[in-house]
Amino acid sequence: MAFLQDSQPDLRLLAKSGGCSVYQLRNESGEGTMTVYEVFPGATILYNDFHMAYCDSSFETRQDLLCIDYCREGRMEYAVGNDAFSYVEAGDLKVDRRLKHKGYFSLPLSHYHGISMCFDLSMAPVELARLAGDYPLDLAAIQRKFCPDARPQVIHGAPSVDHIFQELCAVPERIKMPYFRVKILELLLYLDALELGSGTEKPYFYRSQVETVKAIRSYLAEHLDQHITLEALSRQYQIPLTTLKACFKSIYGSPVNTYMRALRMDRAALLLRKEPEASVTEIAGAVGYDSSSKFAAAFRAVKGQTPLEYRRGGGNPVLSFPDETE
Repeated sequence: MAFLQDSQPDLRLLAKSGGCSVYQLRNESGEGTMTVYEVFPGATILYNDFHMAYCDSSFETRQDLLCIDYCREGRMEYAVGNDAFSYVEAGDLKVDRRLKHKGYFSLPLSHYHGISMCFDLSMAPVELARLAGDYPLDLAAIQRKFCPDARPQVIHGAPSVDHIFQELCAVPERIKMPYFRVKILELLLYLDALELGSGTEKPYFYRSQVETVKAIRSYLAEHLDQHITLEALSRQYQIPLTTLKACFKSIYGSPVNTYMRALRMDRAALLLRKEPEASVTEIAGAVGYDSSSKFAAAFRAVKGQTPLEYRRGGGNPVLSFPDETE
């Protein structure tokens, strides 16, 4: 836990009790919390919950680390080389050494929830050897296997690892530390036995492509009352149509039309709550629907209620994209 405190001065300590510390990170795009457990010397489990569009990390360390990050919900951008990026999504496992963990991190859906296990190779092997018993668990060998250099290794679509992290989401307080030890050992044994296949890397995109697609997303969000074709956007922003589609889905996790439908319903939900005098027809027009009946059907498909039922409910909107706020 010391490596986190010493190298990330912009984290504010909110609470500390026993082997648990809670930190807060805040900027103009939102805030996040990190709940950190020191399980044994050299082994840390972190619960990461961020509701923000980006964060600036000042993390630097000289320690020899192995960190395993599981994405439970949301998306996070990560660098895969000079001016090239890919994206961690729900269910992904990212393994790295935290050698390039300083700088700007984008959260395209404005939220990220995950669990990380971090190991200091100068201390953790002592307790791990005791936990593993007769099995020759070699943390350094796992590090070499997945992180031979500074680049992270991302494992996609490994359902057999999901249960390890899902079971960490609701652990009774009285068994937390022994349960953490069990799960640490289970994950490391899984990684030790895992055979890395070829051709499993996700596609990456260059900075210029990412910036262009993010600009397109912003433009679309500012013109929800219009239906703009992808072909027109491809010409306007001078990006090939196939690249636009692929890059958009990689960044935001869904095709353009699917994403925009959910975004329109988010905006409509806010208008229904904020503007009680506006008619459903007016709100439908504001988010690009000429037909109020088609809008009502789309709204119900996404939100589970008709616009009038939603308005009468008076509750807070359940947003597909938490950045779509007041």
